[in-house]
Amino acid sequence: MLLSGALSGVLLVLSFPTWGHPLAAWVALVPLLVTMAGGAPPRLAFSAGLVAGLVHFAGILPWLTQVMMQFGGMPRPLAMVLNGLLILYLATFPAAWATLTALLLRRFGSLALMAAAPIWLTTELARLWLLGGFPWELLGYSQTSVLPVAQLASLFGVHGVTLIVVLVNSAVAMALVAPWRTVRTPMLATAGVVAAVVVFGTVRLADNRLVESGTPLRVGLVQGNITQDQKWDPALSASILERYLSLSRDTARDGAELIVWPESATPFGFEEHPGGEAIRQLARDTGAHLLFGSTQRQQDTVARLFNAAFTLGPDGRTKAVYHKRHLVPFGEYVPLSSLLFFAQPLVESIVPFTPGTGPLTLPIGPHLTSTAICYEIIYPALVRSFVREGSQLLTTITNDAWYGRSAAPHQHFQQATMRAIEQGRYLVRAANTGISGVVDPYGRVLARSGLFETTILNAEVRLIDGLTVYGRIGDLLAYLCLVVTLITSVGVWTGRW
Repeated sequence: MLLSGALSGVLLVLSFPTWGHPLAAWVALVPLLVTMAGGAPPRLAFSAGLVAGLVHFAGILPWLTQVMMQFGGMPRPLAMVLNGLLILYLATFPAAWATLTALLLRRFGSLALMAAAPIWLTTELARLWLLGGFPWELLGYSQTSVLPVAQLASLFGVHGVTLIVVLVNSAVAMALVAPWRTVRTPMLATAGVVAAVVVFGTVRLADNRLVESGTPLRVGLVQGNITQDQKWDPALSASILERYLSLSRDTARDGAELIVWPESATPFGFEEHPGGEAIRQLARDTGAHLLFGSTQRQQDTVARLFNAAFTLGPDGRTKAVYHKRHLVPFGEYVPLSSLLFFAQPLVESIVPFTPGTGPLTLPIGPHLTSTAICYEIIYPALVRSFVREGSQLLTTITNDAWYGRSAAPHQHFQQATMRAIEQGRYLVRAANTGISGVVDPYGRVLARSGLFETTILNAEVRLIDGLTVYGRIGDLLAYLCLVVTLITSVGVWTGRW
C-alpha cells in the first residue's frame, strides 16, 4: 500500500508545472483510493497518505531550501531541516484524508469513495488557515490551463475545481473496485456533473462579455531583471533606478497609462532616499500613474517596517500605500518563534516586517485597483476582499528572483492566473526577473515574459465592475464540505456510524 501512496504522490507532482500535465490530476489519487477500498486498516492508510504527501510536496517544493538560504540567510543544513519539517507537516493533510476515507470505506464499502472529495477539500481548507496557512498549489490549480474546467472557479473558487477533480478520481477508483450495478448511479451522477462543468465553462468562454465591458486602460509592466546579488548593493542603486526609469519611459511612449514595477523595485526606501524624487518626476514627465513596490518605515510608539506598494498620480504625488498582509515565513518573519527559538539567531539577514492593516484598494484616477504583494496572491479570500472593496483591476507585484529557474515561478504564475478567473477581473503581474504577464478575466494569458530577461510588456485591460458568484459567496462550498467532514468524523470516531 505504501507503493500506491508513492505512485499517487508522483502523479500529483506530475499534475503541476513544470514536470507534467493537468490530466494527471484526474487520476492521481486513484492508486491510493483503490488500495484503500480493498479494506486497508486506518493506520496503514495514514502511512500511505503520508507517503503520498511526502512525495508530492518534496516534488513541488524543492526550491524552498534555496529560498530560505537566500531570503532568510540560513545555512544550508538548517534550511534543509526546516524545509523537511514543512514538507512533513504538509504531508499530514493527505494522511488525515486517507485515514478518514479508509474508516468510511471499512464501514460503508466502495460507495464511501464519494466522500473522498469533500474530505480532501476540507484538508485543503485547513492547509489554507492553520499556522498562518501555506496553500501553495492546491489541487484545483492543476486545471488553470484547462479553461473550460477552470471557469468553475468563477462560481466556487479554486476549491470548486479541486472538488470536481477529486470527485472524478473517486469515480474512476469506484469503477475499478465495484460492480457496475452498485456504482452505476454515482458514476452517472459524476459524469453528469463533469459534463455540466464543461458546458458551463465553454459557454462562459464563448460569451466573452467581460472583455467587452468596462473602461479600457493601457498598462505597462516593467521587468527590471535585477539579480539578488545586485539588488541591495549600494554601488548599483543608481544604475538600477535608471534602468527602471528608462524602461518606464519606453512603455510610456507606447501609451501606458498605468506603469507597474515589481515588489521592492526600488533598491532603497522610497520615502527616505533622494532617488524617490526621480520616480515622482517620472510620473510628471510621462503623465502616467505609477504602482511600484518599496519599503516604508513608520514611527509611532514603536518603529515598524512594511513591505509596501505605492501609487503615484500623474502629478507625482503619493495617492495611496498598501502594506503587505501575508508575510513570507523565514523571510519576512519567523513563525512560531517561541517554538523555533533555535532558528532565530541563525536567520542573520532577516528584517522583521510588520503585517499590514491599511487600505485594500489603490486609486488610479477615478478608478480603483489593488495589488497582492508576492505570495499574497495565493490567498483567494484576500484577493476577494480587494474586489469587494471596489477593485476594478487586480495587480500583483513580486520578486521571484529567489526561485532561480526552478518550477516555482511557473507555479506562482499559475496560481495568480486563477485569481483572475475567480474574480472576473483582468490581472497584471510585474515580476522582477519574471514571469510578468497580463491575464484576462477568463484566465487567458494575453502577454507573458520569460525568466531572467529585461523587458517591458504593454497591453490593454478593462476596469470591470460587478461580482462573480464566487465574489459574492466566497468559500461557501468549501465550508459546507468542512461541516460535512466534521459531522462524519464525529460519527465515525464515536462509533455511531
